[in-house]
Amino acid sequence: MSIDPVEKPLRPSSEVKRDAILAAASESFFSDGFAASSIEAIAEVASVSKVTVYNHFGDKKGLFTAAVERECEKMRGHFSIEAMPGSSLRARLTAIGEAMVAFLSRPEMVRFDRRIAAETEHEPTIGRAFLAAGPHRMKQAFADLLSAMDAAGEVRVPDPALAAEQFASLCKGMGDLDRRFGLPADPARDRQRIAGAVDLFCKAYATGDCDD
Repeated sequence: MSIDPVEKPLRPSSEVKRDAILAAASESFFSDGFAASSIEAIAEVASVSKVTVYNHFGDKKGLFTAAVERECEKMRGHFSIEAMPGSSLRARLTAIGEAMVAFLSRPEMVRFDRRIAAETEHEPTIGRAFLAAGPHRMKQAFADLLSAMDAAGEVRVPDPALAAEQFASLCKGMGDLDRRFGLPADPARDRQRIAGAVDLFCKAYATGDCDD
């Protein structure tokens, strides 16, 4: 008697369509900004109808929020205490800092940041939606990681949310502002900023040797 090979279950059609919409929306929002992006154009690129887009995301702002969250998922894996088992605290913090700066330094991210800031002048809800879906979620994820490290005895962090802000700000330094206003990226200086941020963070919060 022959046994048919086990086939992997096909992904539901609705899930495939949702992914296609998000991919098209991310490309449009990050390349052209919120105002210049249209549901019609995004639906056409995703090969779905406008009704399908609205059924999945409600409206343009809902789609925008989901697209920003999708981009930030690329960073989310770094905010896990199990991400690098056996690595020293310094190694883990350095990896997080490097990932954060690399994410923010991407040309499309710099352009997106400029456009959203300009559009927020006319439509403040766009800025609030971006902050809630992106930076604030990322800060909370990092704060949760610091809380887990605190519980494990690696650090003593009375205010994880504040410590997350401090570390991010130290890693970015003036580089984030420089890029936003047209100066070229300086990878060597970025590495120095990250190394300095890790040193200061360890001195302020580590309970033991940061290199152990």
